[in-house]
Amino acid sequence: MEPIATYRVQLTPEFAFAEVVGILDHLVELGVSHLYLSPILAAMPGSEHGYDWSPPPRVAPALGGLDGYRLLRAHARAVGIGIIVDIVPNHVGIGDAAANPWWADVLRHGMASSYADYFDLHPMTIEGVDGLIGLPVLGSLDDLNLLRLDDDANLCLHEWTLPTAPGTAAPGDDPRTVLARQHYRLVPSVGGPLGYRRFLNITELACLRVEEPAVFAATHRWLRDMLDDDLLDGVRVDHLDGLRDPPGYLRRLRDLVGPDRLIYVEKGLAVDERLDPGLPVDGTTGYDQLQLIEAIFTAAPGVIELDEIYRWVTGMHGDGDELLAQARRIREETLRTSYSNRLRWASAAVGGAAPSVPLYVVEQAVAAFVVCLRISRPDYPPLLPAVLDIIEDARAGVPTATAGFDALAAVFFAPDEYPEAVFRVSELAAVVTATAIESIGFHRTARLVSVQEIGCNPRQPSVSRPVFHERNRERARSWPLALTSTSTHDTKRSGDVRARISIIAQVPQRWNVLVHRIWELCPPPHPRTAYLLLQNVVGVWPEEGLPGPTLHSRLSAYTAKAMREAALITSWSDRNEDAEQETLEWLASLLTGAPAAMISEFVRLIGPAGRDEGLAREAIALLGPGVPDIYQGTQWWDDSLTDPDNRRPVDYRRPRDQPKFQLISEALAVRRRHPAAFGRAGAYHEVTARGTRARHIIAFARGRCGREPDVVVVAVRMSQTFRTGPEREEAQVNLPDGRWYDVRTGDVHAGRTRTDELLGDRSVAILERVDDVAE
Repeated sequence: MEPIATYRVQLTPEFAFAEVVGILDHLVELGVSHLYLSPILAAMPGSEHGYDWSPPPRVAPALGGLDGYRLLRAHARAVGIGIIVDIVPNHVGIGDAAANPWWADVLRHGMASSYADYFDLHPMTIEGVDGLIGLPVLGSLDDLNLLRLDDDANLCLHEWTLPTAPGTAAPGDDPRTVLARQHYRLVPSVGGPLGYRRFLNITELACLRVEEPAVFAATHRWLRDMLDDDLLDGVRVDHLDGLRDPPGYLRRLRDLVGPDRLIYVEKGLAVDERLDPGLPVDGTTGYDQLQLIEAIFTAAPGVIELDEIYRWVTGMHGDGDELLAQARRIREETLRTSYSNRLRWASAAVGGAAPSVPLYVVEQAVAAFVVCLRISRPDYPPLLPAVLDIIEDARAGVPTATAGFDALAAVFFAPDEYPEAVFRVSELAAVVTATAIESIGFHRTARLVSVQEIGCNPRQPSVSRPVFHERNRERARSWPLALTSTSTHDTKRSGDVRARISIIAQVPQRWNVLVHRIWELCPPPHPRTAYLLLQNVVGVWPEEGLPGPTLHSRLSAYTAKAMREAALITSWSDRNEDAEQETLEWLASLLTGAPAAMISEFVRLIGPAGRDEGLAREAIALLGPGVPDIYQGTQWWDDSLTDPDNRRPVDYRRPRDQPKFQLISEALAVRRRHPAAFGRAGAYHEVTARGTRARHIIAFARGRCGREPDVVVVAVRMSQTFRTGPEREEAQVNLPDGRWYDVRTGDVHAGRTRTDELLGDRSVAILERVDDVAE
């Protein structure tokens, strides 16, 4: 069965398999076809997300175990709902060695461990001792004075408990002497010599060598067993770009799951980059489509005016040239501070292709290439021409490293001859992009934060209607079953929050007035941070009344996280508590008195347009090319910010008569009535809008390839200046031939129709061909 829509559930011990059974009737009413579950394997003790799973892989007892999952599968199947499961092949949790026997064995026995080949280990020589594994757990060398030995002969430091080799520790031994007997050493968490590759720069997650047949078998045996028992309908692959050989892994995975089950990949893509058509998958998890939807609703002229405001606030431009320069600076900084070990590993691997070239010259070339990169991961075969162009661009900036660039070009031109070098450079590029741009960069700039989202590029905040339609036609042809997401567990803001913030670009002058008045009344201690925070405050501000204690607490937590991610005045590794407190006090000053009254007035101005565009975006996500993925709770208005704010428990007792719920259920019912129009055989057609206000309309039709369309969607954008009334008389929609029935109102339309007649006071109309509707 081709999917109609997925519903993403974040499993926790408090909302486990049994609780998911309890919402199945709700999901049937909503109209989804598949549950989309976060990881289901046993994880580190206390894990609230499951991405730190612990071997041997087995369904988590804390979630209900295999029996609980079987019961969920049976209940879901009884109501016609399939299950897609999130799998994590790239890494495993090591935060508690006692909960990970594979990792514990490596620490006890070092490179002689039976599991040493399971991990991407990089042993080193320290004080004449070979094969040691560096564990980055020290804030400073003084931390070694806090090392202690527990009653079970484990070395303990802070939250870390590390097993010792047999016979190397006895009661009363000096802990530092015991440490000197181990196969590992404790090194600084920043800049120390790492003994293993991590997931990004997260010390508690160690990468696996899943490309090895034994490791693939050990980490996927549970999946094979579940497939043999027909317990799932598809998988979502976490962090594909962290694997050594993504295409090779996906081929093995496809062989395992078979030709008919779904495979989705979490894959970073640049705005102008497309998923490799040769991958045996059904598509990405949808950040590429999120970017396209965000861009079509972002007012390009307003963004230009917002740049002037941003320059007044920060003294810096927020435009494309400045953002490009800033991105390269952050990449360079991130490369040197967070990934210096990976840079050395990559340079050594490339140097193997050109042993006569000094290693420092190769490192210069690798670093310059990564800093200049404009794509997500460079080793996918269709990207080779772009990769070679980027190498030449980087060469021009470092003319003294020509030999290093020659070596780099050689390994990418012949990847089968130099697989280690290609992997090391490519994986380095992927983690630098994820960390530098999405984690750090998106918290350091703030011209318009709604376009600072996973999959987006604030340098390219807008897209024209012709490009929007062409990309959708391409998606319908190439990836008709790819997911479409507007909110996920990883997004920086929910789709509804971004929809409201984006309206700022439609009223830049009013925004300018608000910013100046706030700055006069409450001068911020750190203007760039404050400007980012103010947009988020506006995004979640209640439509009625003032923020209460709960929202204040949520905003405070977001503020601290955003400041530490930016790493400008405080960071996770070097907290500046005074600076954080100053900003938290500034935030509190916005929530009462005159500043709060001004923000409330501004939200009353843009709030209705934000709701309208939230619904319009949702309609495009639901009925455009691909399979809509509904994140838990977002069938109602959702004001979530980034993780963990967006993982809050969902109250499923909320009423069903709210606008988003109604829109989703109506749209999914239409998909069910016309499955061929939206599946592999479906086509996408632009529907033309005419008139002086035509730019406010996005309209398209869906139908089976080679046949007349079955469904038309008409959505409003730039709605702040396209409200109900005479403005809507100035745009008409050229409906396809035939008569068209409005699923909400029951009205029938044909031919060229004015949008005031078609939409009334709504921002979305969904139409079905009358021949397909019982009159």
